[in-house]
Amino acid sequence: MARPREFDTDVAVEQAMRLFWRQGYHSTPVPQLTELLGIGSGSLYAAFGSKDGLYAQALKRYCDDLVAALDRDVRAGSDIRTVLRGILIAMVTTDAVDRQRGCLLVNATTERATHDGTAEQAHATMTAMESVLTGALDRARGRGELGSEHNTAELARFFITFIQGLHVMGQARVDRTFLEFAVTGALKALD
Repeated sequence: MARPREFDTDVAVEQAMRLFWRQGYHSTPVPQLTELLGIGSGSLYAAFGSKDGLYAQALKRYCDDLVAALDRDVRAGSDIRTVLRGILIAMVTTDAVDRQRGCLLVNATTERATHDGTAEQAHATMTAMESVLTGALDRARGRGELGSEHNTAELARFFITFIQGLHVMGQARVDRTFLEFAVTGALKALD
């Protein structure tokens, strides 16, 4: 008979996510994970199958949170330009506070670009972000904030690409003023 699990897997995924986010997948050895989580390697493998399984759950948690936050933020405001500017400037600010950490999704896709599970998670997240942004842009068009000539799916893809680029530029320690001007330029796509 199997022993009952003696740790909270949700807490473990959250803690592992923060460690992977700070150090990356390859720089995070299993002994460091087990020490952080306060479990033995057998418990880690029983709960998650492998380090890769734990990473997959941690990345999914991050991505789910990212999409939920984006959805919450675009629904919180009224004018699409104000909402998107607020979201983009908040990203610039957050990245400036901790330039080394950056965005876990960007980090994962650059570190593990050839890993099928990581690529699939990145694609699913970008698709979900596209849906959220397309919906927000459609609602904005319905309120008269966007002209009918705009393809909202194309605009959503542009902003998703721009967001990922902002994260990369933040990690590259690009000057905040430069990034704020870039945000202003990106928002002109809504004109």
